[in-house]
Amino acid sequence: MALAHKRILLKLSGESLMTAGGYGIEPAILSQYAADIKHAVDEGAQVGVVIGGGNIFRGLSGVNKGFDRVKGDQMGMLATVINSLALQSALSAVQVNAAVLTSVTIESVGERCSKDAALHYLQEGRVCIFSGGTGNPFFTTDTAAALRAAEIEADVLLKGTRVDGVYTADPEKDPKAVKYDRLTFDEAYRNNLKIMDLTAFTLCKENNIPIIVFDMNGAGNLKRVVRGERIGTIIC
Repeated sequence: MALAHKRILLKLSGESLMTAGGYGIEPAILSQYAADIKHAVDEGAQVGVVIGGGNIFRGLSGVNKGFDRVKGDQMGMLATVINSLALQSALSAVQVNAAVLTSVTIESVGERCSKDAALHYLQEGRVCIFSGGTGNPFFTTDTAAALRAAEIEADVLLKGTRVDGVYTADPEKDPKAVKYDRLTFDEAYRNNLKIMDLTAFTLCKENNIPIIVFDMNGAGNLKRVVRGERIGTIIC
């Protein structure tokens, strides 16, 4: 079956990995994500992943506790490395080869991120997990995802969330919220929809990278997206 999206950048939030206690990594969720990524790879997709670190440490929350913003963001970058290594291990358990590329120098943990290395691994069929954010403070992992999507010339940026798309309001709080099936970037701007931070959103718009927001916790949804099935919300 021909894929609608051959090369993807999957953005996952660190919070989605949280245990019931609100901290750390829930093995069952990690295993499900690894299985879903394996299905996409088996379909023939080239997969890059950026995962946040909010289940371990968020830079902005550290500021409220007295940390310097730059140091807090650097701690958040290291949290993404921990999650990336966990995902690599989970993928290995389902016989998927994955490389962790880091935007911060940790030689014994991951290879320094570069476009050439990423493209080489993707073309070999390996999953590329981009860790460490952009490597700079004041930038989110959403921005890192948009940046890596542009670098690897991804067909689409897939934002895996806990909800099945973009709504007029938070569907977990407002039962009258209405789902959008399709939006333009300009419509999302005008309606002030909080899909990604503004820097990430603008990067995608300027590089003609569509964004699909979908429910990553639904088993099999990632495979459905790469096949081109109409689930979630597409912004283009």
